[in-house]
Amino acid sequence: MPENKEQNLSFPRGYYDFHKNQLFNYQLNRWYSLGLADFEDFKLTAEKINSFENWKTEMERLAEKVLSENRIMNAAIYYRAAEFYTFNKEQKEKLYDQFSELFYRAISDEKIEKLKIPYEAGYLPAIRLSPEKEEKGTIILHGGFDSFIEEFYYLIKYLKTHGYQVIAFEGPGQGNVLIKQEIALDYKWEKAVKEILDYLHLTDVSIFGISMGGWFALRAAAFEPRIKNVIATGHAVDYMKIPPAAAAWLMLFFIKHFRNYTIKSFKKEIEKGGQNSWQIRNLMQITQKDNPLEAFEYAMNLNKENLHPDLIKKNLLLMTAENDHFIPFKLQKIQNKTFLNAKSLTERIFTEDEQADNHCQIGNIQLMLDTVLDWLKDK
Repeated sequence: MPENKEQNLSFPRGYYDFHKNQLFNYQLNRWYSLGLADFEDFKLTAEKINSFENWKTEMERLAEKVLSENRIMNAAIYYRAAEFYTFNKEQKEKLYDQFSELFYRAISDEKIEKLKIPYEAGYLPAIRLSPEKEEKGTIILHGGFDSFIEEFYYLIKYLKTHGYQVIAFEGPGQGNVLIKQEIALDYKWEKAVKEILDYLHLTDVSIFGISMGGWFALRAAAFEPRIKNVIATGHAVDYMKIPPAAAAWLMLFFIKHFRNYTIKSFKKEIEKGGQNSWQIRNLMQITQKDNPLEAFEYAMNLNKENLHPDLIKKNLLLMTAENDHFIPFKLQKIQNKTFLNAKSLTERIFTEDEQADNHCQIGNIQLMLDTVLDWLKDK
């Protein structure tokens, strides 16, 4: 876990075999790599996990154990871990509340500003950290498909200690906005970004999107003139290009010509449990669709056409991991060629030797952040 002294803030390095199932192993590495979890806690608990239900039980048990030891931040993230693979609405909200209460208790001595930025019928939760000395600039930071802003706290703090004002927020379909306010995903991310920039009277900002948040950030930059620089990692330009072309074509064919059959197929996958079940149910939850096919069709909006790369005329830093298990490496050169009108484009590929070759550089977060800081010096 990162040290308390800001000038010594650092992150664990390495990607570990906590669990033989990649679906579980990546998430364990994710929270450990972000500086929120204890290595031994995950090593011992992972041995007991063999299903989604079992995951929830063991993570709750772990949270209760470390809370009794007064390890508040660890307890917070273990409740978040339990929530991650939970779909019962009441249980999910309860776990979220436990996570949130403990997280903000753990950082109660920090100089952090919590914001509620009006958005539609609700609000966008945001946290702002500002450097004590002169600011080098403002970074707007957000995650992607299923992240909470609090998970990026040490990233935000690291950027802040290097002179940047950082505002991290949750948009529609994320965290509090989804769980507490039931506001579904809206891929038109510029709407949320506009509200933040208007509310805080900001101009000439850098936007930093993580995972699918990279697509959101690029989409916002296409329409929001106050964005100067775009930083994206772990993203695709067109999510329909991830499966093999033949598989994508076949899926679209069945959606168009055999709609009812496709819906039944989705529902059968849900009933089976396992990875496909979780992915479909997670997509339905984030899009707030009762029909799995409608949820999938909404997700199809995350494509090149809706990204509008021709309208993006900013400085771009596009980061790629060579062994990303979500975004095939083969897409890297193809999709980066789509930004023909960018003011500048810097590509950074992270390798296994750097221990940063996994999705969003999980395994070496500090190298990724230092790459961002070095790039921003010139912008």
